[in-house]
Amino acid sequence: MKPALFPALPGVPVRPALLAAIERDAFDYFLAQVNPANGLIRDKDKQGWPASIAAVGLALTSYGVGVERGYMTRSDAIARTLATLRFLAASEQSDSPAASGYKGFYYHFLDMDNGRRAWACELSSIDTALLIAGVLAAAGYFDGDLRDEQEIRALADLLYRRVDWQWMRARCQLLRHGWKPETGFLRKCWRGYDEALILYVLALGSPTFPIERASYDRWTDSFEWKSEYGIDYLYAGSLFIHQMSHAWLDLRGIRDDFMRARGIDYFENSRRAALVQQRYAIANPLGFPGYGEHRWGISASDGPGPATRQFHGVRRSFRDYAGRGAPYGIDDGTLAPWAVAAALPFAPEIVLPALERQPDIFHAYSTIFDTGQGKRWVSPYRFGINDGPVVLMLENHLHDFPWRLMRGNTCLRDGLVKAGFAGGWLEEQ
Repeated sequence: MKPALFPALPGVPVRPALLAAIERDAFDYFLAQVNPANGLIRDKDKQGWPASIAAVGLALTSYGVGVERGYMTRSDAIARTLATLRFLAASEQSDSPAASGYKGFYYHFLDMDNGRRAWACELSSIDTALLIAGVLAAAGYFDGDLRDEQEIRALADLLYRRVDWQWMRARCQLLRHGWKPETGFLRKCWRGYDEALILYVLALGSPTFPIERASYDRWTDSFEWKSEYGIDYLYAGSLFIHQMSHAWLDLRGIRDDFMRARGIDYFENSRRAALVQQRYAIANPLGFPGYGEHRWGISASDGPGPATRQFHGVRRSFRDYAGRGAPYGIDDGTLAPWAVAAALPFAPEIVLPALERQPDIFHAYSTIFDTGQGKRWVSPYRFGINDGPVVLMLENHLHDFPWRLMRGNTCLRDGLVKAGFAGGWLEEQ
């Protein structure tokens, strides 16, 4: 039996047309910010900006959504997907500083035109994982007998199989954040609850270079269980952390050892995280204008800085793009409406009223800062890694898609089981 969908709750108003408009608006980012020749997606909609491989992964998953909802034709989606996968498969994989990737991993940012490493950035483990998740979603969606669809599946298999997850541990059980050809592995490992759940599951389920269960257990050993505003939950400050892996992984009703010991699952944990964020906004301990019951959502996002200035009688520091979080972490008064929309599957009882009461801010605003007196700063840019989760999480809530696709992926299923997940759909035949 398939997991139940999560429709709007009784007594909570919602206009289906509003959700459709928000989803379509977010989806259009991937139609506009693409190089059709290689399928790369611009990190943000600023001229001359490089591609983000995480945004590419989100785009590859979103194309299936586009076909299902009539935003694009299946033939156009196939052409876009093939252009992307062919580029990824053929691009240079070597230890050259000018390559696109190495050991199956890709650099965080790539030049939009030639696809080579941009900004001397790192070979990114998490962004590669988000890319591969999108690659596998495309393979799951394009399951027809046409030659092009067969090629999509073959290229997806090649790309996943050549990622050397074992190498990315580099004498450490935990997976590293990344690697640079000039200096080697980055010092930081994925430790503490973060967006790396999809990374560990993909690495565990790899058919070629799988990591061991001990790596996953060491990661969960570093988790922090907290109680905030009377809510017990696995803590992570930025709201996107409680969403990104869920874009592909249906974690309803399945538990690993960590969550089994606490009697909940990661889906319920994300609901609690959203509730904590709302209660933080209501409490508004730093006294920023605009926070409240229907104005919340603190996440990694763009911002009005960098700057330090007097604000309502208090000297405050403001960031530009930063890893904001609550109730701990950076809070400079900047809210991320997209992260509220992406929390819809977890907490419709607080998300839907926010969408209904302020529909304007969920269309073009990736980030806002309320200065008071009816004025607000709005980020001049959209970001692929903001719009992508909106598309996918609204789809998961409304249509069980792409969760439905990814439940059928044998490698992801194997990765979850190897991590110790059990129950729910994992035990269905």
